[in-house]
Amino acid sequence: MMARTCFMLLCIHAVGEVISSPYFHLSGASLRAGIIAMAAFLVIIIVSLRPVRTGAYEVFFYIHFLGIGIFLVGGYYHTKDAYGSYWIWPSFVIWAFDRFIRMIRLVVFNHSYFGFKSGTGTMDATTELLSENVVRLRLRRPPHFHWCPGQTAYLIMPSVSTLPFEAHPFTIASFDPSFPSTAETEDQSGSGENHGTQVLGSSTPFWKELVFLINVHGGFTKKLKEVAAAKGQAKVFVDGPYGPSSDLSSYDTSIFVAGSGISYTLPVFLSVIESVRKGKSSCKRVVFIWSIRRTEHVQWIDEALIKAVQLAPPSLTVFIRIFDTGALSMSQSTEEDSSRSVPTEKSGTPEQDVANGSLTSSKLLLLRGVKMENGRANLDALLKEEISMASGSMSVSVCGSQGIARTVRHALRFPVSGPSSILSGGPSVTLHVESFGYA
Repeated sequence: MMARTCFMLLCIHAVGEVISSPYFHLSGASLRAGIIAMAAFLVIIIVSLRPVRTGAYEVFFYIHFLGIGIFLVGGYYHTKDAYGSYWIWPSFVIWAFDRFIRMIRLVVFNHSYFGFKSGTGTMDATTELLSENVVRLRLRRPPHFHWCPGQTAYLIMPSVSTLPFEAHPFTIASFDPSFPSTAETEDQSGSGENHGTQVLGSSTPFWKELVFLINVHGGFTKKLKEVAAAKGQAKVFVDGPYGPSSDLSSYDTSIFVAGSGISYTLPVFLSVIESVRKGKSSCKRVVFIWSIRRTEHVQWIDEALIKAVQLAPPSLTVFIRIFDTGALSMSQSTEEDSSRSVPTEKSGTPEQDVANGSLTSSKLLLLRGVKMENGRANLDALLKEEISMASGSMSVSVCGSQGIARTVRHALRFPVSGPSSILSGGPSVTLHVESFGYA
């Protein structure tokens, strides 16, 4: 938005110059430099539009860097004759300083690659192809790298990307706490970190490693999928973390709504449980709503969800609602082919899940407060039901498609969470929508 506003102001400047100058012509070198700068700025704005950025991120990436350089150089020569270049050249200094700081961060966080630490392979990442469209990337956390739930990191993978310096942003799907208090207590008995790993079981990566759940599209992620299909490893440089992190410790109720944005909601969900465990949050109820396309997608994070429910203190009520939207589509197809009748939603059972071969998911469904259903989530009804039962303060965090975000906004609009609801004893609702792009 800031760039578009700046472009409009420059357009007003250009039109004003054309109208006010009776001797306007295109022969001047400074004027041609200004036109080239404006043309580069226009191209940058076009490729930064969401449809273009989503469909061709790497094109956006390259044009963005090249266009900014042309714009700044053109702006410098355009203003040089009018003694206004001193407003432009500091931009080069700021950009160079930013690049320098990021380079220092890369060296610090990835120092084993630069010969500052004995041993190799500290930043070797393991890739797993979870489904046709999702790759899980895991790597050891660098000693000096810490992050807050919901933050992102730039991954530089020279062996995968087209150019060796490409940096692609992804949300960190794991949680970086000081180790859970129970495990710390037991560690004092002499068992150490190995016992902590036993406590967390196979969910350990979501607490102790950097984990990324990456949606596969074209370009970089498509090449990464090929590496994951071969169960290969890749060298990774990590730059970050970046972005804000929501502090939900002051809310009495926290609701998380996720679709394809599980990488954001999962670590924030884990952080709320951990904060209550440590006495840093007064939260009393947590609701986790996740829409998936296939039942087996639960296995991506089921171990983390199981351990989160098990570690939740008695004072915290945890509800997990999982909706398998793909099951409804398949049943619709079958029903239409046979009897043209409309299918109805039905709840999944642990027995059915075991029959499908997912033992871990069946353990998740056996936990109290965990439920899986076929069909789309009725977010409007679910959110209004939670609001009717809640009091005090409530946070609603959503990350997924534009459709999910739009539905949540519609469900929470006035008067559901307005002043009249608060005056009648209802909760004060805060909505946080995390949008995402493709890298």
